[in-house]
Amino acid sequence: MATIRNEDLIQSVADAFQYISYYHPADYIRGLAKAYEREESPAAKDAMAQILINSRMSAEGHRPICQDTGIAIAFVRVGMDVRWEGGMTLQQMVDEGVRRAYTDKDNPLRASVLSDPDGKRKSTGDNTPAVVHVELVPGDKLDVIVAAKGGGSENKSKFAMMLPSDSIVDWVLSVVPTMGADWCPPGILSLGVGGTPEKAMLLAKWGMMDPIDIQDLIARGPKSRAEELRLELYDKVNALGIGAQGLGGLTTVLDVKVNDYPTHAASKPVALLPNCAATRHQHFVLDGSGPAVFTPPDLSDWPKLALDFKTSRRVNLDALTKADLATWKSGETLLISGKLLTGRDAAHKRLVDMMAKGEPMPVDFTNRFIYYVGPVNAVREEAVGPAGPTTSSRMDKFVEPMLAKTGLIGMVGKSERGPVAIESIKKHGAAYCIAVGGAAYLVSKAIKKARVVAFEDLGMEAIHEFEVVDMPVTVAVDAGGNAVHKTGPAEWRAKIGKIPVVVA
Repeated sequence: MATIRNEDLIQSVADAFQYISYYHPADYIRGLAKAYEREESPAAKDAMAQILINSRMSAEGHRPICQDTGIAIAFVRVGMDVRWEGGMTLQQMVDEGVRRAYTDKDNPLRASVLSDPDGKRKSTGDNTPAVVHVELVPGDKLDVIVAAKGGGSENKSKFAMMLPSDSIVDWVLSVVPTMGADWCPPGILSLGVGGTPEKAMLLAKWGMMDPIDIQDLIARGPKSRAEELRLELYDKVNALGIGAQGLGGLTTVLDVKVNDYPTHAASKPVALLPNCAATRHQHFVLDGSGPAVFTPPDLSDWPKLALDFKTSRRVNLDALTKADLATWKSGETLLISGKLLTGRDAAHKRLVDMMAKGEPMPVDFTNRFIYYVGPVNAVREEAVGPAGPTTSSRMDKFVEPMLAKTGLIGMVGKSERGPVAIESIKKHGAAYCIAVGGAAYLVSKAIKKARVVAFEDLGMEAIHEFEVVDMPVTVAVDAGGNAVHKTGPAEWRAKIGKIPVVVA
């Protein structure tokens, strides 16, 4: 009978969340590296290269892979013969581990968790509480999986109560294109089939912690209906041509997971959860002998790549005009330098509320670009911590007032814009660019200075002014309203040719 000290679990959880903040699972890197080698789309290949380079930089620098260091999740299987030394509950122990990890002075992680979710939405300050799932199992050990899930991928979770005769494949192929690139592909899709609605969701969440092994399954062949689904969906989802960052390409998913559970005769609940390019999870077991020890991965699994910006246009943000934007083309790569403002959901809402009241803007947006980002706090010599883009579509409803009333002429963010935002961009002769989601540490190296210029009370959502040098971005929507997230996937879906192209 094992006796597990409270402190051993706390420290193990803390160490695990620090570990996954800067180390990708090696199976993900191997899978992405192989996809990079196979990729034929130049835009997708460049995006994959940035993700791989960013991952290696994070592993070497012990800084977060992504600025969204996630909501903390723990799956805990408790042996029924385990005894505890200490007076804390399991939730309290996990929360204390999360608190230590996210407030670590050498590698602070972003506190993204907010209390009062439909009210004041105030940061808890240390990313607690964690979401803890507990299962009692035979034995005298504690089996734990921790994961950090970013909002971009979590927000694209899908669920359906299907009829028993409905096709899961047809449903998945209908919803994945609606997810766009907000979930930062290439990643993993995980399905839970059966049980009850909440059971299906848990099956899907648990499944995404499994290693990437689709190529092994292809080699040996399926042995169950769940494995048949995995193979069919892997082939057909990739045939959609969505590609890395939604730019169009051969690889949208590196693996598809399917876990099932017996269900009611009248039901077929199906959950679909995506895991993004910042895949982060770690497994450990405690047996009473002390805290878990995490061995750093062998960096030989990480390819050594260099980015090629020879064909990218250099842009001076400080001298930019709408006439300059008119020469940009959707899909073109840029290296931007100069002063770049930042702002996310909370800042945009406050700005629009101020406009409605006739109040002056706290910042001059005339001929400026705004970057949708909530950076990690800086340490040591950094100007700013990892600072990758957040999902731009959340700001779509603010685009028209920002372009019409503030003098703003452009935006930088992640993934596609909706039709209302695209129409507004076209109407005002503006432009929208993307940085690569999943390359936050790499992007931060282009930021040489940073200061808060408004709304300091909003924390990571405050408006900053960055001074950037050669920050790599791609024109996603040009002044004519042409959108690469529409043209790229359509082009590559047609090239792949496995699913007929539907002409609107």
